[in-house]
Amino acid sequence: MNDIEHFNNPKVEEKPLFGASLQELTGLMEKFAQPAYRARQLYDALYAQRTPSLDQITTLPATLRTALGSSGYTVGLPELVQTARSIDGTERYLVRMADGETVETVWMPGGDGGERGDGTQAAEEEEHPSHDDDDYKRATICISSQVGCAVNCQFCLTAKLGIRRNLTPGEIAGQVAAVLNRHNVEVGRDRINLVFMGMGEPFLNYTGFMDAVRLLTGPISIPESRMTVSTSGILPGIEQFASETIRPKLAVSLNASNDVVRESIMPITRKWNIAALLEAISAVPLRPRERVTFEYVLLGGINDQREHADELIALLKNLRAKINLIVWNSGPDMPFHEPTPQDVGIFQKRLREAGIPAFIRKPRGRDIYAACGQLKRTLEQPPPALVEIATL
Repeated sequence: MNDIEHFNNPKVEEKPLFGASLQELTGLMEKFAQPAYRARQLYDALYAQRTPSLDQITTLPATLRTALGSSGYTVGLPELVQTARSIDGTERYLVRMADGETVETVWMPGGDGGERGDGTQAAEEEEHPSHDDDDYKRATICISSQVGCAVNCQFCLTAKLGIRRNLTPGEIAGQVAAVLNRHNVEVGRDRINLVFMGMGEPFLNYTGFMDAVRLLTGPISIPESRMTVSTSGILPGIEQFASETIRPKLAVSLNASNDVVRESIMPITRKWNIAALLEAISAVPLRPRERVTFEYVLLGGINDQREHADELIALLKNLRAKINLIVWNSGPDMPFHEPTPQDVGIFQKRLREAGIPAFIRKPRGRDIYAACGQLKRTLEQPPPALVEIATL
């Protein structure tokens, strides 16, 4: 029985293998009376080779593959069931999990400039590209960590969904594997950055998120320095994150220069104010040259004036930080508007004059609701010109 046949057979409970540790796979092979090295073969096939179906894992005997399938085991990669392509090349995927729940994942060829100034190799590639685009792929994948989101940021469409459940480590890392397979990415040669900035708050699914990071840095072989996790400011998560030996770069969704404004657009501020947030962030150990990224969504007339820039300078002057300025990406029935280009320019200039690296993040995929704050589990049909697959 192959994965597709099993998926369509409601009598057999599906047991995804993607996400399992080597120890778990070793235990599974013991149950099937297989030698221990079979677990390593399966582990490599799942993660290093990103094999999508048991039938294609030819390092395993056909009898073992049949036995696994008959028992309900599948590779279990999340399925890209709908793809919308932007005029700028960005692709947004509706990704379906084994239980039918969906999230959205985004592929941004060339990246979005978000790494600029963070002090890593990824930043250098953004600022000073040294290869022709035909020679290798350079892209950023934006990954979801929850189905929906519980944080309720007022300017974000994902917040309108509420929270349904956490994603498992296999479902989080599986989004990456599915997208890498779609684009035939060669990890280690192609320059791929990961941002945990899709649907959900990663630090409210801390264990699942970090277990996914370990899969991605381990057998899938994507360096932690090419990963960035964005949090709205979950203090216990930041404190735990500071003690991790393997961790992505940290980005914090700040979006205001004082508690009054921040609470009005990010209710989570009532639980952890800006001062507490900055104190926790200051305890996170940084790599040489690394900076914490503060994301600042500019909302016209709310947080985009000179006085806000000056307050922000006072807040961050003692931190090794950079700021990504994000011009608000609109959504239906949202009570905000974009700032003027003049206000954006003045805001950035004041930060830079104060010695704080500030970059205007390039919006990607706005026309297909793939930009920051626009992910919303799109089930309705996108415009026909943008749809590649629609097989829900």
